[in-house]
Amino acid sequence: MTDVLLFGLFAATLLGIARYHQYALRIALGGLVATLLVRLALTEFALGAHLHHEWRILTNLAGLLLGFSILADYFERSHLPERLTVVLPPGKKGAFALLVLVACLSAVLDNIAAALIGGSAAITLFRRKVHIGYLAAIVAASNAGGAGSVIGDTTTTMMWIEGASPLWVAKAAIGAAVALAFFGVFASAQQNRLQPLVRSEHAPPPVDLGKVLVVLLIIVGAVSANVGLDFPAAGVWAAILLGGLFRAPNWKVLPSAAHGTLFLCSLVLTASMMPVESLPDASPWTSLGLGFVSAFFDNIPLTKLAIDQGGHDWGLLAYAVGYGGSMLWFGSSAGVAISGLFHEAKSAKAWLVNGWHVAVGYVLGFVAMFLLFGWQPRELPKKAAAEAPPAAGSHR
Repeated sequence: MTDVLLFGLFAATLLGIARYHQYALRIALGGLVATLLVRLALTEFALGAHLHHEWRILTNLAGLLLGFSILADYFERSHLPERLTVVLPPGKKGAFALLVLVACLSAVLDNIAAALIGGSAAITLFRRKVHIGYLAAIVAASNAGGAGSVIGDTTTTMMWIEGASPLWVAKAAIGAAVALAFFGVFASAQQNRLQPLVRSEHAPPPVDLGKVLVVLLIIVGAVSANVGLDFPAAGVWAAILLGGLFRAPNWKVLPSAAHGTLFLCSLVLTASMMPVESLPDASPWTSLGLGFVSAFFDNIPLTKLAIDQGGHDWGLLAYAVGYGGSMLWFGSSAGVAISGLFHEAKSAKAWLVNGWHVAVGYVLGFVAMFLLFGWQPRELPKKAAAEAPPAAGSHR
């Protein structure tokens, strides 16, 4: 009965956010408090132990969202987006090319940063008149692009740490390419009808190479700290402080970013307190379903459960949990970050209606992967080694 109550609270929180998005933060915090009270009153819940287990994920997530808001501002003020108006082709082709660029960036960089760079570029390229369907596509491109790279998304990095080969995960790039080819065409047409790519009549201002250097420094810091420490936020903030020595960051962007950060961390913490102890048996349909679930339920605990369970096709799973959150604005950290730049994105109905092609692209990409590679379940080497019985004559 308690489990039903907890899931009911979580569902009510998500429905409240979807319906009354202007009060999203208050609803998320209210849901967190209600869930915590039920956990403390009706279950044997050790809050201190739980926070000790979750602090790393929450701190890393908060650090990335805040740090990458600084990165996006550096990128926007560098005048590099204006230079893109000269490089990118006009019309729908230019809008599509920007989505491809976001996906490629996400393969080597965190999806939050890739989405924010794409959003910052869109502000300049389309004079801030960006279609919600195109915003959903930017988020989908960033999430899909990172799904095939073990350094492109937190979930794939988790699999890599547990021993998954980068080649197992890399096939998710096939699904991402199929999905992008579908939703990119429709989203680019939506954007072109609303506001075509604007080419300045005058020569763009010179690019501030110092600000571009800071952007690159933050990217290198994120990737290095992700690979070396499994804590990319540390590298991001070290780079921001170092870059601030020759190009001062714009701290004024932080209050707005903090709003979205607190919102997402509240949802993640609430999701972590749900009584989900196991997943259905690993199968293609389980993986497909987890993609839809990740639009509502944070993909990090879902991936952790899948790793503990074992026996998944890690490429299919990486694509599903990495891309699936794109189907709602609050379903992924990239979506929450974009909503900080474009407040009109905070409407579940508008996101679903105008970004329908994101959901269809998800299914098409998944089907393409399954038809091409089939179902290839594998046990993660580190997990299998930890569970193996000691060899005869060995000592602990």
